[in-house]
Amino acid sequence: MRRVPVSLLAAGFILASSLVQAQAPTTRVRGTVERVEASALSLKTPAGDAVTVALAPGYAVGGVVKASVSDIKKGGFIGVGARPQADGSLLAVQVFIFPEAMRGTGEGHRPWSVLPESTMTNATVAETVTRVDGANIVLSYPGGEQKVTITADANIIMAAPAQASDLAAGAQVALTANRQPDGSLVTNRITIAKAGAQLPL
Repeated sequence: MRRVPVSLLAAGFILASSLVQAQAPTTRVRGTVERVEASALSLKTPAGDAVTVALAPGYAVGGVVKASVSDIKKGGFIGVGARPQADGSLLAVQVFIFPEAMRGTGEGHRPWSVLPESTMTNATVAETVTRVDGANIVLSYPGGEQKVTITADANIIMAAPAQASDLAAGAQVALTANRQPDGSLVTNRITIAKAGAQLPL
């Protein structure tokens, strides 16, 4: 097992929902760790299914921590998964605050296949107005901008270091696995939700 820079793991968190889906056969797995062995991870999914995923040699572990609207700063670079509202603005479902080293990653506005009728916008925060119940922000990217409402229901997270010892029973994890010809799953990167954080979709 190896640790990799938080910035590299951050790219995986945000881009997994779009880029890796084009590299079939892959599958996204989310769940609770039940057992950890030298080369395999046993999970229980939210639906109650038992899943075993083999750990590739040199697999990487990264974490996400809970963040808040106050962590979203003007000039910062963020990724927002959102649903459209009637007035043409967006309602954030998930916000990922990128490390500065990853500024520009996946910049732009595009469909987000994780949720129906949703979009992903990776952009710079051009302006922000904080309210008691959340914030209104404007995201700016080459060729356009998007107005986004962030409420208390949005999952706001940022990357954090993690290590193999964090893969203990009860840990909440998400990963993208490659499906082998025999149907088994193998992964080379695991994301762990630190205390209080929700996993990225």
